Amino acid sequence: MPSDTPAKTVLCYGDSNTWGYKPPLGERYNYKDRWTTVLQRRLGPGYHVIPEGLNGRTTIFDDPVEEHRNGYTCLSPCLESHKPLDLVILMVGTNDLKFRFSLSMEVIAAGIGALIDLVRKSACGQDGGPPEVLLLIPPRIRKETDPDSVFAGGYEKSLLFSEKYRDIAEQKKVPFLDTDKIIEVSESDGIHYDPDQLLLLGNSVADKVLAMKI
Repeated sequence: MPSDTPAKTVLCYGDSNTWGYKPPLGERYNYKDRWTTVLQRRLGPGYHVIPEGLNGRTTIFDDPVEEHRNGYTCLSPCLESHKPLDLVILMVGTNDLKFRFSLSMEVIAAGIGALIDLVRKSACGQDGGPPEVLLLIPPRIRKETDPDSVFAGGYEKSLLFSEKYRDIAEQKKVPFLDTDKIIEVSESDGIHYDPDQLLLLGNSVADKVLAMKI
């Protein structure tokens, strides 16, 4: 007999690594190989995982080169589209490291804080309340040797992801998972994740979600 208990709905809001970008050429990983699908398999039928990834997505900043990449302006429509939500998993900030933004890690962390606030102020959870939030701290990127790279100077900033995002999570009182302690970015492009790392990430996020007892 099917269960009458509705599945918990989890929205994974992120950038190209949530979309499923396959380094180094930008093809898309098969659905079964993406970390969000690994998460769905581990959580099982009691959960419904919604992948919401976009290549180039930032925290709260408009990109002068690529349109519609502002994570803040996109988040509310996503919340409304998929409500009621039990949990929103946020994993953005890597694209904020691009040289053309010239942002400090303090400003990038403030951006992720604004996204947390937006979720918490929404009425997109169960019974008109806000969903729970889980913050995934992105891993450090690899050091660029090309001075003309769009991520030039980003490596040094990314070393502060763990500290600055943890500070925001503690300030906002939301649970977090530091993925820099779990996975590494691909050597092929220095930004995205290889298949074995997707598996590690999906399983680690599942462990965290189950421990939260949403």
